[in-house]
Amino acid sequence: MPKHAFSHVTQWVFDLDNTLYPPSARLFDQIEVKMTAYVMEALGVDKAKADHLRSHYWREHGTTLAGLMREHDLDPAPYLVAVHDISMKHLEKDAALAANINNLPGKKIVFTNGTAPYAERVLAARGLSGLFDGVYGVEHADYHPKPERRAFDRVFARAGVNPEQAAMFEDDARNLAAPYQMGMRTVHVAPEPVEAAHIHHHSDDLAGFLADLT
Repeated sequence: MPKHAFSHVTQWVFDLDNTLYPPSARLFDQIEVKMTAYVMEALGVDKAKADHLRSHYWREHGTTLAGLMREHDLDPAPYLVAVHDISMKHLEKDAALAANINNLPGKKIVFTNGTAPYAERVLAARGLSGLFDGVYGVEHADYHPKPERRAFDRVFARAGVNPEQAAMFEDDARNLAAPYQMGMRTVHVAPEPVEAAHIHHHSDDLAGFLADLT
């Protein structure tokens, strides 16, 4: 991985779930249970139907919430509170990741399809609090989710991010398409690589990848 490929980068954008903590923590398993329960209650459907809609809306709209808002006019605020009310006990502090994020030059932000309060809880559990210049959730994108370009436009405008001087770290490969088109350096953080034109780099070890940059 050529260090010089990041020599122009002064702004660093990190996804949260399965990026700043390993997928083995399985936080999203908890969130999916909460999502299914909320869909069952809100739409009056059984578990099988709710599970189907949850995954269908994620594929078609970027997130389950986006599908519920667009197809059922769901109020996002109560939903977001309910689905993120989960345990953080499976998260461990990561001193190496914290040190390597801290050593990055310039601005660092988190941008998640979850909420900023949820993100702050995750960061605290991982020992990453205070390392970022801003933490942005889907509420800061006016509830438009990644991978939509307008979600990035709105958050980056709020955060003062210049994409041509920025890099994006993300576990969901489809969420790197818009950053690539905007001129960002893209890093897919996941156990297995995905071959795609909009992905510059892959890493299964974010802390190690960042260490190589600094």
